[in-house]
Amino acid sequence: MATLSVVVPTYNEAENISRLVERVHGALGGIDYELIVVDDSVDGTEKVLADMARFTPWIRVFHREARGGLASAVVDGIAAAQGTVVCVLDADLQHPPETLPLLTAALERSGADLAVASRYVPGGSYVTFEAWRRVVSRVATRAAQILLRRARRVADPLSGFFAFRRAAVHGVRLRPLGYKILLEILVRGNLSRVVEIPYSFEIRTAGQSKLTPKQHWEYLKHLCLLTGAQFGNLRPVEVTVLPAPAGSGVSE
Repeated sequence: MATLSVVVPTYNEAENISRLVERVHGALGGIDYELIVVDDSVDGTEKVLADMARFTPWIRVFHREARGGLASAVVDGIAAAQGTVVCVLDADLQHPPETLPLLTAALERSGADLAVASRYVPGGSYVTFEAWRRVVSRVATRAAQILLRRARRVADPLSGFFAFRRAAVHGVRLRPLGYKILLEILVRGNLSRVVEIPYSFEIRTAGQSKLTPKQHWEYLKHLCLLTGAQFGNLRPVEVTVLPAPAGSGVSE
């Protein structure tokens, strides 16, 4: 049984998926891990994955005909995961797989339940988006911090790149809407300590963004649901920022 499960939701990432698998394996060399890909694609991504899975036993692929969105794909991946630690990242390579060992190391050295790769702590960065996307991202982040008690001290509560101990979601019914699964775990999870580490959000070089107005609307509905749900889990959470280790490649 793997000690680490890496969950990747995919939707039409045929141009990126092979490079993602290669970079994940390069980053986690020597670590007992499994790569769980939950795929909703219609562009041939599933065929690429099927070919790779024949020769790479650590890859487990779940192709869903009923496409339920990114957050539900992550929930399905978590349910299938066998590792004691679960990492989540996107397939578009904007989350650099080389940061995976830093996330797992942050859990180990801090004893935290959840480690978040953050664009907004010292040392973190992200590439230049169109001005409107920067504004939308900042407004959405601030709204979560205002409305959700456990998100208030987390610099990047909308990050899609994070790792957590399985115990953090044991017995927890995750009911996400849209694509911001981290908020669901922050609010409903069995958490006492969260750590953030810096990372550099990279530019997409292949494939197309999946962000649509519909997803913005689903985020608002999800935020409203979590605003009420948070009162069912009032356990306080300590939030700490950990600097990237020297030589990690993340800017100081």
